[in-house]
Amino acid sequence: MEHFDATLLARIQFGFTIGFHILFPTFTIGIAGFLLVVEALWLKTGDAAWRRIYGFWVRLFALAFGMGVVSGVVLSYQFGTNFSAFSQATGDILGPLMGYEVLTAFFLEAGFLGIMLFGWDKVGPRLHLLATAMVAVGTVISAFWILAANSWMQTPAGFVLVSGRFVPEDWWAIVFNPSFPHRLAHMVTAAFLTSAFAVAGVSAWQLLRGVAGDEARRALALGVVLAAILAPLQVFLGDQHGLNVKEHQPVKVAAMEGLWQTARGVPLVLFALPDMAAEKNHFEIAIPKLTSLILTHDLDGEVKGLTEVPPADRPNVPIVFFAFRVMVGIGFLMVAVAWVAAWRLWRRRLAGSRWLPNWLLWALTAMSPSGFIAVLAGWLVAEVGRQPFVVYGLMRTADAVSPVTRGEVLTSLALFVIVYVGLLGAFLWYVARLINRGIEAPKEAAPPGIAWHGGRA
Repeated sequence: MEHFDATLLARIQFGFTIGFHILFPTFTIGIAGFLLVVEALWLKTGDAAWRRIYGFWVRLFALAFGMGVVSGVVLSYQFGTNFSAFSQATGDILGPLMGYEVLTAFFLEAGFLGIMLFGWDKVGPRLHLLATAMVAVGTVISAFWILAANSWMQTPAGFVLVSGRFVPEDWWAIVFNPSFPHRLAHMVTAAFLTSAFAVAGVSAWQLLRGVAGDEARRALALGVVLAAILAPLQVFLGDQHGLNVKEHQPVKVAAMEGLWQTARGVPLVLFALPDMAAEKNHFEIAIPKLTSLILTHDLDGEVKGLTEVPPADRPNVPIVFFAFRVMVGIGFLMVAVAWVAAWRLWRRRLAGSRWLPNWLLWALTAMSPSGFIAVLAGWLVAEVGRQPFVVYGLMRTADAVSPVTRGEVLTSLALFVIVYVGLLGAFLWYVARLINRGIEAPKEAAPPGIAWHGGRA
């Protein structure tokens, strides 16, 4: 326990709280876009089934949105309580970026969220569609500013150092820093892909349980189509992001690949047990030269190893190494499952009496949380791989913490774990009830031209 000093405990606390928080924006970004598509289909066709699909998923969206707001506020306070030195050094840059997120994204979402959730009987359908669109746009704008701030910490640019403070010099360079475009595309696509599998998996489960009919089939088909498009796109974006990381954070790439010595013709390590003390891998299983081909597009290309920097400048290699393989493995599994299901859809076996075989429905159900797991693994790669720096190459995490004791941080961490586990348990319990209840059928036939639930046509 002596190794768990205040700095490490502060990192664990922030990692735990942001890991909890990121689950909800990931879901709301993707589901907001899904709801926009569903409402547009309802408005175009007048088919009340789409309206019922919207009504079911908007409840889950509202729950996740609320959890995301509450858990996100806590993160801002931790900058002052646990990382006050970091806040003082970077506040001139990160403060405005977070302020822009509030002024543009949060106000936009807050302004239209009430109409989206409660305005069906109070506004016309086109205005309600606009409200859904504004909330969906707001979630993406929020991701834009948060990722701009985080990417600046990964690849800082557009500043000058004045007495230990990062002072803005070029806001365009700060926002559009070298890693930002790749990280934004990768994360937003991950959110949409995560939600596509969540929709498909939940719908598959409802069909297996017999608690939903046509609505679940439609939602499943839409989720599968989106996943089949987004999964291979995400693999491509991930590859491009990896090339960017190789250019700007070669030590992180070396940890991802489990590469200790700089070499040419580097193999792709499928499995190993990295040993940081011995600076080598145990029980290594690898494909010859494949890492060099992927990262340099040359079978004999050179890739820098971890020994290029002192041990004190290396991240925790086992965490980065295994988290990277979890993320990539889930990504390729998503491609396989989505394409098999899409092929069945194209073969007209995703509806009617010739439905997907039970094994594929169970596979889609099992894949429901896959996107969330991949996102958490990806953030572990990004954030642990950046260590020991909080601003890459310029400010160490050890120099960023507040003058707090180990006992103080440990107490707050324990309280966070207790409260958050309780919140997550209550959230999952209520979500499970909604899912198992399914999409309710209309209680009576709707009057001509008016969709079920009493909304306007």
